Amino acid sequence: MPGYDNLLDALKDLKQKGYTTDFNLAANAIRCSNTGTSFAVHEFEIVDHYRFEADTDPDEASVLYVIESTDGKMKGVLINAYGIYGDDTSDEMIRKLKVHG
Repeated sequence: MPGYDNLLDALKDLKQKGYTTDFNLAANAIRCSNTGTSFAVHEFEIVDHYRFEADTDPDEASVLYVIESTDGKMKGVLINAYGIYGDDTSDEMIRKLKVHG
């Protein structure tokens, strides 16, 4: 996949490539709030990731994860700030994200 200059360009291009689901991080899974679909750590793969750093505010730095379910039925993205992991995020999920982030 190509490199991107900013998060908005990446999201637009990835959506055109079929990565249309917006995932959110949960304790032991990623979840699509629109459909209620969740995937445990072993049910999805991170196929790529991109780091974005704000020029003016380091607090706005983020990682965009490009995700596919292992059954191939769902593709989407998860946006996460650098180093921000909620208290309810499992160690297994954190390890998976760190490998790619």
